[in-house]
Amino acid sequence: MIDIHCHILPNIDDGAKHLEDSVAMAKAAVAQGIDTIIATPHHKNGSYNNTKSTILPLVELVNARLEAEDVPLTVLPGQETRIYGEMVEDYDLGKLLPLNQTSDYIFVELPSNSVPRFTNQLLFDLQVHDLKPIIVHPERNKAIMEHPNLLFEMVRNGALTQVTAASVAGKFGKKIKGFSQDLIEANLTHFIASDAHNITTRGFCNQEANTVIKDTFGHAMLYYFMENAQYIVENETVIGHEPERIKKKKFMGLF
Repeated sequence: MIDIHCHILPNIDDGAKHLEDSVAMAKAAVAQGIDTIIATPHHKNGSYNNTKSTILPLVELVNARLEAEDVPLTVLPGQETRIYGEMVEDYDLGKLLPLNQTSDYIFVELPSNSVPRFTNQLLFDLQVHDLKPIIVHPERNKAIMEHPNLLFEMVRNGALTQVTAASVAGKFGKKIKGFSQDLIEANLTHFIASDAHNITTRGFCNQEANTVIKDTFGHAMLYYFMENAQYIVENETVIGHEPERIKKKKFMGLF
C-alpha cells in the first residue's frame, strides 16, 4: 500500500522531530501494510518553508537509515504547499516539489477556515502548466464543509482531492467523518492518505479507514483509492468518476 501524504522527514516541520521518530513512524506504517510513503513536509504555511533543495537530502537520509535497520519501507519526495499566488513561478524556479519528484501531481493546501478568492484561477494556471493539483484534506476546511459546492466546482474543473484516513476513521469527530463519506459518495475525492505526523496523536489510521470504506462503499471503491496512489508514483493519469453536488441533509424534516 502507498501513502501519498506523510510528515515523516525529521526536524523539518511539525512531524517527526528527529531521525529516530522517522524510523518509529516507518515501522508503524509497515504495521499498517504500507510499503511506500511520499514525504510531504509543509511549505509556505506561515510556520515552515521547505523547498525542494531542503527536502531531497532528508529523503535520502531517511531511506539510508531504514535500509540499515531493515525496515521494508521506501520514502519518496514530495511537499505540502499552502496555496499562494506564485506557485507556478516558483515551480519553474525549482522551489516546489511534485509528488515523487518527477510526476505532474502537486499538493495544494488551503487555509483551515477559508478558500482564497484566487483559488480557482490558481488551480487553472497549474493545469495550464501541465500540473495536476491535488487539494489536501478538504474535509477539514470550514468553508468547504459549509459550502461543499466550492469543492464541486474545483473538481469539475479538473482538480483532484485527498481525504485524510483519520477523518474517514472518525478521529476528528463524527461531523468530519460524515462529511468525508459525503465526499466519497459524491465522487469528490480521489485519494485517501494518512497525513501522519507521529505515532501518538497523529498516527496512521489507514487500516481503520480502509475498513470503513470497504464496509460502506464496497471493495471496488477501496481498490480505486489504492490504484490512484499507484498512478501518482508511476505518473499515470488518474481519471475520477463524474463529480456530484452534495445534497443538503434533512434536519428534523424541516427541508
